[in-house]
Amino acid sequence: MDEYQQTIRALSDRIVAAQTPIRVLDAVKWDDSIKQAFLDAKGKAPPAVDRAYYQNRPLGFDSSAVKAEFQAIERDITRRLGQFNPVGQIMRRMCKEYRMVVRMLEARGTEDFGLISQELYGAASDAFHAGDPTLADLGLMLSNYLDNIDGRGDLKDEAKDLSAKQAVEILQRRLNTVFGEAEGTIRVFESDGIVADAAAGADYIKVRADARFNSRDVRALEVHEGLVHVGTTLNGLNQPICTFLAKGPPSSTVTQEGLAILMEVIAFASYPSRLRKLTNRTRAIHMVEEGADFMQVYAFFREQGFDLGNSYSNASRVFRGSVPNGLPFTKDLSYLKGFIMVYNYIQLAVKKGKLEQIPLLFCGKTTLEDMRTLRQLVEEGLVEPPKYLPEQFRDLNALSAWMCFSNFLNHLSLDRIEADYANIL
Repeated sequence: MDEYQQTIRALSDRIVAAQTPIRVLDAVKWDDSIKQAFLDAKGKAPPAVDRAYYQNRPLGFDSSAVKAEFQAIERDITRRLGQFNPVGQIMRRMCKEYRMVVRMLEARGTEDFGLISQELYGAASDAFHAGDPTLADLGLMLSNYLDNIDGRGDLKDEAKDLSAKQAVEILQRRLNTVFGEAEGTIRVFESDGIVADAAAGADYIKVRADARFNSRDVRALEVHEGLVHVGTTLNGLNQPICTFLAKGPPSSTVTQEGLAILMEVIAFASYPSRLRKLTNRTRAIHMVEEGADFMQVYAFFREQGFDLGNSYSNASRVFRGSVPNGLPFTKDLSYLKGFIMVYNYIQLAVKKGKLEQIPLLFCGKTTLEDMRTLRQLVEEGLVEPPKYLPEQFRDLNALSAWMCFSNFLNHLSLDRIEADYANIL
């Protein structure tokens, strides 16, 4: 590396080191005692979570020192790279975001927590573009579509007849074909210490030991957690200079989750009940933004057919880091919001003939607003193209054909088509 590359690498490494202690989901989660008390009360009383609850659970790092370190890194980026250096602009934005994340965690249990969450991840009332529907509108529209097909017996979920051990074996075998069996690049194993059915790390996927799965669940995990989340992390870790691409601030969460949902769709790995889960989360967040409290959101999930325990778990996701009558934690908007944004990006890339930019979504924990810069950095040799790419992005023929048709279909009026097709459908 020359001196310029060494400077970027040194600053990038400092960002990676500074963000290491920040664990957002660990900091905002409610412990098992809160859930057990709610279940013991048969769901008749709101969870006992207030500002003091979080104050009794320290972050595990000196938040003032971490903010000061990011401030110092940001200052050094400008001093050493200049105000308008493309890599420097990305790294400075990351420093700002991480400082905001720390401020959000410091504000757990207060109104500021929810306000900063909206600034980082967005709100359900946000529009995609001027005059377009909002995320809340999208969630309601998709729910209506799902209601129309809900009664079909042939679309019911398959029985969850696979144990965690069986799911681990299937996932490991499938992912080895992508990441290489001999290299042992990715590990899949059982775990007792997670709340979700599965969770991805830098080079692993852990599966909850007591969870049950069906073949569709396993396929979704393969695509979502393996091909996207682990794949982009490994591609980020493969960067010799811009090492910051291995770590993702909130802006990259939207791109990451959107890319993961898009992969599920184009790989035919998604299904109605999984989509319902995403729309319910969006609708629940919007309810809270409109003034609903925990008990009202809990009742919403009960109406959706969930039992007491699952209704609590779904509702508590919305209030993590907050209090039962506070503002929502809006991270779960990233799935639908990111899907729309990434889909639009790929659609426009095809329309404008810039296919070379599409695979760069996988070169690390990327953010859509950085894509043009990333292409420039690849051309300059500062960023490596992605080593691991799903099949659908390795050969862009089929994806390009899909997007060409999609671009044309966007110009048709579905309302007019519905009226014309009334006699044949």
